[in-house]
Amino acid sequence: MRILVLGGTGAIGARVCSRLAERGCEVVSTTRRNRASREPNVSYARGDAHDPAFLDKLLAERWDAIVDFMVWSTGEFRERYRGLLSATDQYIYTSSYRVYADSPVIREDSPRLLDVTDDPAYLTTDEYALAKARCEDLLFESGRGNWTVVRPAVTYDGAVGRLQLGVLESGDWLWRALKGIPVPLPSEMLRRQATMSWGGDVAEMIARLVGNPDALGEALTVSGSDHMTWGEVAGAYRSVLSSLEVVPCDLGGFEHAWGNPWQVRYDRMYDRVVDNSKVLAVTGLRQSDLTGMKEGLARELSSFLASGRTPAMSGPGLQARLDRLTGGSPSLRPVARAVGIRGAAKYLARRYVFTK
Repeated sequence: MRILVLGGTGAIGARVCSRLAERGCEVVSTTRRNRASREPNVSYARGDAHDPAFLDKLLAERWDAIVDFMVWSTGEFRERYRGLLSATDQYIYTSSYRVYADSPVIREDSPRLLDVTDDPAYLTTDEYALAKARCEDLLFESGRGNWTVVRPAVTYDGAVGRLQLGVLESGDWLWRALKGIPVPLPSEMLRRQATMSWGGDVAEMIARLVGNPDALGEALTVSGSDHMTWGEVAGAYRSVLSSLEVVPCDLGGFEHAWGNPWQVRYDRMYDRVVDNSKVLAVTGLRQSDLTGMKEGLARELSSFLASGRTPAMSGPGLQARLDRLTGGSPSLRPVARAVGIRGAAKYLARRYVFTK
């Protein structure tokens, strides 16, 4: 099979490319920078897939499958989805489990936020979860049956330093923990259930959907079924990194500090428990083939730390806002060492002067 992977150099995309190449597929992945392939059967097309001219050139060829990891706005996707569907026998669109509304257990037929939310301010946005659902609808209503929608849950992967805690990425919480700085998270969020999957397992699921006739015209949540509270996730990390100190904080203050209330309200403040029986049936995998959360989180954090790498600090402004929630200015000196005097000045301004 000849397979085009859009955005295939990201955390999951790179693993999918490898899995497909191992199966003997000829894989072409887009990349925005010069990149030499280290794997047989994997090559790169340099360019930005958001550029219509670059994408049209790729779609002038015929592909057995296209796997799309791009993040499209609704408007962009409306202009491109017909061309994507026409250029291939199977178009795999990467959506997200964040499209789902609050449900006791997430199944593929569970209500989506776009369909049930009554928050007018939210609906006026094209926020990630809404954009994904709107793009899904374009495929559902296309009159074509050669699409597959995949909805990954939260993924973690020590190979790329992707280790989440609530909404915080490693550059937010792990950077602080390694320096002995407390990490604030809302008490309510720490009690919510999270479903997280190792990136290698998610990549295997997606790779098994490529060329799979049972996946055509279907939406599938690609995820394990293990779930833990975010407080328990912190405990799994703490079993490896004893310097991690999570400090409960006010939910409203945290939303303000984070700057994206929608992700907090309409995902991390829901209990996210996934029924993955459909994707297991379609791929032939069993739950026992997948990595358990507690084991996997500790393993991937250990692997990342053993590599000698450190997470790049997220912006000084965010660190200042997080310090507001924990008290004092514990990040000031590390921020100054990381980004210099200008970064320290921005930190101080956000910590003490500007409240927005």
